[in-house]
Amino acid sequence: MKITAFRRYASAVTLLALMGSATAFAQKSNQPNVVFILADNVGYGDLGSYGGGELRGAATPRLDALAQEGMRLTQFLVEPACTPSRAALMTGQYSIRNGLSLIAIEGSPYTFPANAFTMGDLFKSVGYATAIFGKWHLGSAPHSLPTAHGFDEFYGIPPDISWDAATYTTTIALTHSINEPYETMLKTGPQIVEAKPAGPLQKVKPFTEDVRANIDHELVEKSIDFMRRQRAAGKPFLLYLPFSMGHFPNLPSQQFKGKSRIGNYGDKIMEGDYHVGQILDTLKQLGIDDNTIVVFASDNGPQGQTAREHGNQGTPDMGNSGPFRGELGEVTEGAIRTSAIIRWPGKVKPGTTTYAMFSIMDFLPTFAHIVGGKMPTDRAIDGVDQTEVLLGNTTTGHRESMLSFIGGELVATLEAVAHLFH
Repeated sequence: MKITAFRRYASAVTLLALMGSATAFAQKSNQPNVVFILADNVGYGDLGSYGGGELRGAATPRLDALAQEGMRLTQFLVEPACTPSRAALMTGQYSIRNGLSLIAIEGSPYTFPANAFTMGDLFKSVGYATAIFGKWHLGSAPHSLPTAHGFDEFYGIPPDISWDAATYTTTIALTHSINEPYETMLKTGPQIVEAKPAGPLQKVKPFTEDVRANIDHELVEKSIDFMRRQRAAGKPFLLYLPFSMGHFPNLPSQQFKGKSRIGNYGDKIMEGDYHVGQILDTLKQLGIDDNTIVVFASDNGPQGQTAREHGNQGTPDMGNSGPFRGELGEVTEGAIRTSAIIRWPGKVKPGTTTYAMFSIMDFLPTFAHIVGGKMPTDRAIDGVDQTEVLLGNTTTGHRESMLSFIGGELVATLEAVAHLFH
């Protein structure tokens, strides 16, 4: 009798343990990891899955495969420039609501407000580890840093400038516009920085053209390390990787120099494609690719005729806006309509395409729905929950219109095509 009772007790304990494990697994599976890779000035027609790629002279096999494994958005709408789009992505609001509808530059008053609610805040509130490696571009005031808005780790370029800052010191030296030794200017010029929560920006090293050429390798290495650490800790994570793919001057690393048929821009597109592959391979190696949402998107349309390739004998440093007119900074579809791919195994049907109007602002409320986070109720939220689009339950989505601002001016209004025919 004692032995039988003991066996019943042991079986009950085992059953409870298994039930606990199943519950823990269920909770974990309800909190998918999120990897958000943001390209910079990559046009609608640059990727193979959008009509570019090998046909344009720069193959994108890993991104094309990602599109086959997930959903391709063909009416993905952004704001006309870097800072505005990034502010909209982070807050789910039009950038003008946070005073960031113009590009943030060093010394300008445009900086992220302290009370902004961000994607970092959302994921942090539901127990995620969070990191950003790359370009923040929302201001360098202490209250504007990503580590003041829910991100545990930040490593990248100064948060109030862009990738072209790598050329500043060399240009100053060439023009003799500052009478200082080059070594001194390196120390006082743009720096690679890092930060932790509640801490100040720490300088790491000068942001030179050589560093610029290799920065994406470094950002991806840090991203892979972050994912491995969170996998070992059993913690869900948000990885935000706004890397340099597509932004002038496109200085490819030695590994990719000359790989494409269209100069440095194409080389950098192919390099970015390779880096996306590294992220995807790591997710598979860690055994978490089936429980990870991967998003690849561009922040705005391509740089066009207004810029020429740095140091490449005048080869245009320009992307392809596909069938749309215009480029970065304009009030045209070529500026505000670009590519976005979403893979979520078991949820997003592979090889699908949607024409639903989908704004860069919509990611935040959509992620809130997916991970069980709460959006703030003390402010207007312009993004809409598009979970049903991802799950294939609607072809039109839940967005009927969108506005576009440049500075303080409303410059365009857009309406969903399906809505117009109702």
